[in-house]
Amino acid sequence: MNDLTQLSLAATRDGLRAKSFSAREVADAYLDAIEQAPALNAYVAVTQEQAREMAKASDEKLAKGEGGALEGVPIGVKDLFATQGVHTQAGSHILDGFKPEYESFVTARLWADGAVMLGKLNMDEFAMGSSNETSYYGPAVNPWRAAGSNKDLVPGGSSGGSAAAVAAWLCAGATATDTGGSIRQPAAFTGTVGIKPTYGRCSRWGIVAFASSLDQAGPIARSVEDAAILLTSMAGFDPMDSTSADLEVPDFAAAVERGVRGLTIGVPAEYRMEGMPAEIEALWAEGLKWLEAAGATIRDISLPHTKYALPAYYIVAPAEASSNLARYDGVKYGLRVTGEDLLDMYELTRAEGFGREVKRRVMIGTYVLSAGYYDAYYKRAQRVRTLIKRDFEEAFADGVDAIVTPATPSAAFGIAEQDMHADPVKMYLNDIFTVTVNMAGLPGISVPAGRSAEGLPLGLQVIGRPWDEETLFAAARVIETSRGMDFAPTKWWI
Repeated sequence: MNDLTQLSLAATRDGLRAKSFSAREVADAYLDAIEQAPALNAYVAVTQEQAREMAKASDEKLAKGEGGALEGVPIGVKDLFATQGVHTQAGSHILDGFKPEYESFVTARLWADGAVMLGKLNMDEFAMGSSNETSYYGPAVNPWRAAGSNKDLVPGGSSGGSAAAVAAWLCAGATATDTGGSIRQPAAFTGTVGIKPTYGRCSRWGIVAFASSLDQAGPIARSVEDAAILLTSMAGFDPMDSTSADLEVPDFAAAVERGVRGLTIGVPAEYRMEGMPAEIEALWAEGLKWLEAAGATIRDISLPHTKYALPAYYIVAPAEASSNLARYDGVKYGLRVTGEDLLDMYELTRAEGFGREVKRRVMIGTYVLSAGYYDAYYKRAQRVRTLIKRDFEEAFADGVDAIVTPATPSAAFGIAEQDMHADPVKMYLNDIFTVTVNMAGLPGISVPAGRSAEGLPLGLQVIGRPWDEETLFAAARVIETSRGMDFAPTKWWI
């Protein structure tokens, strides 16, 4: 069978259980596809031998009528997740050669459920970026191209490799992380589905830290159902993570077809930004009509502190990054550049090991935490964060079940089209619709809903109450079934 990579994750799982094909056949099909796609630069390490060993073990279990929820299903892993004995560098030179002796909680749960690891996926360095252009390994490339154009486009960031690999049939699903939109924005750019769950739903243990109060793991998949299946395996309580919630994990896939009849969907006035492209506005309006036709009530709401979210985020996140990244000094692991003394080694290692964007954010973070500026910047940003969270709480308390907004302010743009060094704020504006969700710790999902005038994917975002990812899957499924179009890119990279 030559089209195993074209199957959904759910269909792959079901076919393996029915013994329609073997886990080894599926793994080989994906490994062949990866080998033919170097132009996408989606993988920074491919684990062929390990994948085939894991597939063999899955076939043995399936032959006995055993196996976990994802037995034999091939998965790609964002380079931010620790994988025992396997390349884990967070897209950075400073972790050169690092292979951890432990497994992240999330990937350990996936392997326990029978998933097969294909390799590690490209990403912005330390998850700092909105285009996957800050990676030490070079940018991942979006499998989508504008109609009539051969120009390479960004897949979004920081989980650009995850989104590109899923969209290009290089894995059945992928792990990703979201600190300010790093799951939802690349999902929107690549026509895939990505969910950032409630903060605490997935353990952060074994994930390289960017901003600890904002980081959250989640899946990117080709459909709402596939994302729900993956999240069910990824989520769960972990005593090793003090922010992990000790809550039962629902069967998220069971909620996908629940529908939205009787739900109230909020539409925040503050997300109608000045200069918003007409096609984004039209897509938003159409998505609301689909939900209304499915039985939901649409209501205008106000989230008055939204305008402060982006500047507050770019104080809080760099501040936490400057603290988290202080551990990389060349002493125990990763890159080491020899100097005249210990301090010189620190400086030379960090100068060579960190990229420009990481250095920028570390310096910003150090500045806002320094004496004399802590109260003026960091403390004030945390107060704004509280107000943003309160806006959502008041909307939900007033009977709103979910909130629908655009996922991004535009479709995917060209690689090197936005000069992040000359004008970093322009790049940061790509996160304008997503950062509020992280600041408030809420769940949010991006689902492909339409295409731009150039034929590129556009996504809508659904934001939910804490711990209510089930409503997000139900609403996203309504959008998915209403859109009436396919989101499969043309294979130009083979």
